[in-house]
Amino acid sequence: MGEYRKLWWTLIAVLTVTFAILGVSGVEVYRKAPPIPTQVVTSTGQVLMTHDDIMAGQAAWQSTGGMQLGSIWGHGAYQAPDWTADWLHRELLAWLDLAAQQAHGKTFDALDVAQKAGLTHQLKEEYRHNSYDAATGAVTVSERRARAIALTASHYDQLYGDDLALRQMRDHYAMKEATLPSAEKRQKLANFFFWTAWAASTERPGTVATYTNNWPPEPLIGNQPTAENILWSLACVVILIAGVGTLIWGWAFLRRHDDTPLVAAARDPLTLATLTPSQRALGKYLFVVAALFTFQVFIGGFTAHYTIEGQSFYGIDVSQWFPYALTRTWHIQSAVLWIATAFLAAGLFLAPVIHGGDPRHQKLGVDILFWALILVVAGSFIGNYLAIAQVLPSGLGFWLGHQGYEYLDLGRLWQIALFGGLLFWLALMLRCMLPALRKPGGDKSLLALLTVSTVAIGLFYGSGLFYGERTHITIMEYWRWWVVHLWVEGIFEVFATAAIAFIFASMELVSKRIATAASLASASLFMVGGVPGTFHHLYFSGTTTPILAVGAAFSALEVVPLIVLGYEAWEHWSLRDRAPWMRPLRWPLMCFVAVAFWNMLGAGVFGFMINTPVALFYLQGLNTTAVHAHAALFGVYGFLALGFTLLVLRYIRPEITFSEGLMRTGFWGLNAGLVLMIFTSLLPVGLFQFQASVTTGMWYARSAEFLQQAFLETLRWLRTFGDVVFIVGAIAVAWQVVILGLFRTGSQTHLDHARANRQPTVR
Repeated sequence: MGEYRKLWWTLIAVLTVTFAILGVSGVEVYRKAPPIPTQVVTSTGQVLMTHDDIMAGQAAWQSTGGMQLGSIWGHGAYQAPDWTADWLHRELLAWLDLAAQQAHGKTFDALDVAQKAGLTHQLKEEYRHNSYDAATGAVTVSERRARAIALTASHYDQLYGDDLALRQMRDHYAMKEATLPSAEKRQKLANFFFWTAWAASTERPGTVATYTNNWPPEPLIGNQPTAENILWSLACVVILIAGVGTLIWGWAFLRRHDDTPLVAAARDPLTLATLTPSQRALGKYLFVVAALFTFQVFIGGFTAHYTIEGQSFYGIDVSQWFPYALTRTWHIQSAVLWIATAFLAAGLFLAPVIHGGDPRHQKLGVDILFWALILVVAGSFIGNYLAIAQVLPSGLGFWLGHQGYEYLDLGRLWQIALFGGLLFWLALMLRCMLPALRKPGGDKSLLALLTVSTVAIGLFYGSGLFYGERTHITIMEYWRWWVVHLWVEGIFEVFATAAIAFIFASMELVSKRIATAASLASASLFMVGGVPGTFHHLYFSGTTTPILAVGAAFSALEVVPLIVLGYEAWEHWSLRDRAPWMRPLRWPLMCFVAVAFWNMLGAGVFGFMINTPVALFYLQGLNTTAVHAHAALFGVYGFLALGFTLLVLRYIRPEITFSEGLMRTGFWGLNAGLVLMIFTSLLPVGLFQFQASVTTGMWYARSAEFLQQAFLETLRWLRTFGDVVFIVGAIAVAWQVVILGLFRTGSQTHLDHARANRQPTVR
């Protein structure tokens, strides 16, 4: 550890404490998950549904795309309703009408204010009362509620079928006709939706809050923020201010500086070594990155259009073949895959640099991993299609087709194959890293941090295998966010920080001492809030107040490291002038600058906007979530992946230079398109939904009645401008990478210019 001993022990302490919190809290998640009753029975003993019926309904929901078509407890797609909020409101209205007819012979809307108040009070008393019997595992409902459940289930049977009366509603929800053809599965699906609404309306024993901490907002039964929700929201702000202040003081007094600035090398040190066979083989990885990136952008624009024409694309009915649930699945999965592929390629490029050449059969391993990746991509995409088309048998849908969970949609078999590929990549990396770590002498701390983050990338994806098709959805959410939050937002962030620092130190642009100290400090800052901060995704997913408290307190700290990213961006940008040979690396550096900007805006501003419990209570599942997702996923990890792609391309194809025109169009097109997409459409729609959620309820903010208003449709049309600008930028970058980079089909003048400006390399 040497001079970095304190930094290493700080990082070890942070990881020990934060993962202990995550683990202990995970036990709480398991113990206190909302019960799934053995039976739901009426007061006269009639059995309405069983535990198996509810779990079969969960499987049926997953088979339709699950979180890619509407959402459950706020997690999922934004076009169709949140099914929990929608079912609950419909069932409440059905109960009120039945009660009004029984008591007054009128519909509920025809009653006077006093009569309405009396029935609403009865409604709240019945629905918030917990009739779950822990001894028998049964839930008892009144005869009136049983009839309300049946009426609501009938609506869903018609909606998920092909009833002509609800065709326009399906179009508004971007649902294809006969989304779930089997009448038996539709009945089971209704059972699952009922149970999620039951948990969202029934008070947890010993508390005055429901199993979902009173989410969704529903005035009819008093679902409003709890006292703990308000208190921990205030604590979030205080913790954020304290964290920012502490960081600034630490940055001012503890940050290390070089006593004497480095003198840049006369030539790029990375070009002085001969390219290895495994590095040359990485071109096909970059091709896959560009291809999946281009596909993701186009399918994203296609999917966005479904928010306007729910079953058509400019008048052409395409939903029966490529419904919204499928295209959104492909859009998200292709994003995860191309970004991950770029990170894998960056690691495989660095491995021979670390080792001093290729270990035996390294190129063969790189080639095998590539074709395994192609198999996973093709297999998972085809499986998604077959599952949502309801072609796969029930027993195979989860394994070969679609798991139904956002970001982990691919069938379980393909998920296992992808995990195996990551382990194989880890083996390829370690056979280069471990010998370098064992060499005597030299400062190995930065390499050690890079190695640890590499191991974490390989292993942490496996946490997504700790649940099954019929695992309780609360427990599934716990493990899903280990992948989506910890693996993507945490481990990848540390790997990227260490990798960029290692590259710049190897290029002798920054001292290894400063790069190491900065990377270790950054890793601790990322992890201290990021690990327990995972729970801010689980405030309303059937967890208890302690989970809300931990998530709120630590997620506020996630924003703290982003305060200094402007300085980091300046440091990266300033490297362009350190040496003449840095000119060809301008555009990878620009991508790293963009990462810092979008980290601040997308992860910082837009993340904290929806992060406090009271804010997320009203905002979860609205377009404000999509604002954060687009700005943080592409703005941070997308630009990181593009930066790595361009950097690797620069070294494996040293005879080319980047076209200034194409790269300027690509870089600024992507940034401008993302800004337009957010500020002309997603954010305004989200803010209007926020008002509707606060004033009326979550059911209304996600309803067709609200979203199909003319002014909101106009706002969704406006997104087209941002999408087009973004698509132009994506095509420009892909053209540079594939046509002018990998295939080198540019003009002879372009090639001559490249040869004249490149630095000599040892071949």
